[in-house]
Amino acid sequence: MRPRLRTTRGGQYDGPAIASDLGFVTVTPGRRIAAAAAVTFGNVTHTAPACTAGPTLEVTLRITNRKAVLSGLAVLGVVTLFAGCAPAPESSGASGGGDAASDFLPCMVSDAGGFDDKSFNQLGFEGLTEAADKLGVEPITVESASETDYQPNIDNLVDQGCTLIVTVGFLLAEATASAAEANPDINFAIIDDFVDLDQDGKTDFDNIKPIVFDTVQAGFLGGYAAAAYSKTGVVGTYGGIQIPPVTIFMDGFVEGVAYHNEQKGTAVQALGWDAAAQNGSFTGNFDAGVDSKTLAAGLIDQNADVLLPVGGPIYKSAVEAVRDSGREIAMVGVDADLTQTDPNAADLFLTSILKDIKVAVEEVVNEAAAGNVDGTPFVGTLENDGVGIAPFHDFEAKVPQGLADELETVKAGIIDGSIKVESPSSPK
Repeated sequence: MRPRLRTTRGGQYDGPAIASDLGFVTVTPGRRIAAAAAVTFGNVTHTAPACTAGPTLEVTLRITNRKAVLSGLAVLGVVTLFAGCAPAPESSGASGGGDAASDFLPCMVSDAGGFDDKSFNQLGFEGLTEAADKLGVEPITVESASETDYQPNIDNLVDQGCTLIVTVGFLLAEATASAAEANPDINFAIIDDFVDLDQDGKTDFDNIKPIVFDTVQAGFLGGYAAAAYSKTGVVGTYGGIQIPPVTIFMDGFVEGVAYHNEQKGTAVQALGWDAAAQNGSFTGNFDAGVDSKTLAAGLIDQNADVLLPVGGPIYKSAVEAVRDSGREIAMVGVDADLTQTDPNAADLFLTSILKDIKVAVEEVVNEAAAGNVDGTPFVGTLENDGVGIAPFHDFEAKVPQGLADELETVKAGIIDGSIKVESPSSPK
């Protein structure tokens, strides 16, 4: 468990929060935060007084024993709480606070996959940090270890004065709605959900901007490519949790396989997902581990030679299963071009089904910084390049000749509507 710095509004201390893994938190000069800083470890909080720019503010925590740390319970012993603490600067009489950009603080909460998942969360993180860097502001990002972290993490960012909070994933919808309702003056954006909890066809609160993707279109191209490449005539897919942002990939994939069969007279089987019945194989989580590896190995045992694992880090266990099999099996990545984000597995990826989360987040951050953000959803499609598929990379010489051109033709047909691609999970 890491101690965290929380802040409340008021004066300023000219420094960002920097938390160590254990033992202490140091705040060093760098940027404005709020008047009072509180260090929280487990359920224990100590609040420091308001500080202005000056020497380092240091708070030291004393941990009772290792067992207490591992259980998430610790005693907070304040050894030092000092430095450059002075009354907040007196008002000059101006009502301002600088231009809008100086007060803009973009923030993000991950889902349980974490920001190093090589995929979904990482793309959102990169979009946020790159936009913030160009704007000259320091973002705050918080990783969630489990679903129980979502609401506390969002509330923590509210307390720290964030003006835009981006939540990464469908599973954060309820926590995002709760925070948006309680804080109407803060802008929220959420990836992969409309936050329509009352199911009236509209986002529940005006201060939430949905960032969603019609991934079935790109999944269709991925399925077509997989069917064209397969030597065994069997491909397979499985997901993490059965939620719309996962099953939409699977819908597109199996539809693309079926379309290839129709156009080419092939009979490639797609295992792991029944699009008509909307049921299939899932690990029940978004963790790399035995559940994912077991499902991947099961598909390999059924002679599948192309695998599509959908759910952030779960692909890592599929990589292990492929390596262990000793067979020539290709994989299709999701969200990011996994050949680039995970070079150690680049030799296995036929292609990846892409969601341009990074660019979408950058766009929303820039809109919010300019004061132009609204609740109009960003919807990524093939037409606006919000979704797509990655190049074949190492498989360029292994795929059938002319496949790239065929995919461009299929893409054009999806865009103009002559090829019907549907999923119950598509953005409406």
